[in-house]
Amino acid sequence: MANMTLSLPDDIRERMKKHPEIKWSEVVRRAILEYLDKLTGSDTLDTKHYESLAERAGVNLSDISLDNAEEHYKKMREKEWERLSTTRTSS
Repeated sequence: MANMTLSLPDDIRERMKKHPEIKWSEVVRRAILEYLDKLTGSDTLDTKHYESLAERAGVNLSDISLDNAEEHYKKMREKEWERLSTTRTSS
């Protein structure tokens, strides 16, 4: 896996320090993937990961009509954000 150095303004870094429980590298990695998906119109995020999120949310994906798919997708994204924002870093 490649490493990347990121420069941030001091005020942003100070705000990030207030949340040491968040894996900021994971947040950045996901943001980059989402941005690339928007640029290319593809979905590089792991489908099995979203299936797992749906299962945890009590949603059977095969029972979702196309009309309701967007609503469930948004709920899964919210669950994913909750997971990322509460993940503790290694000590």
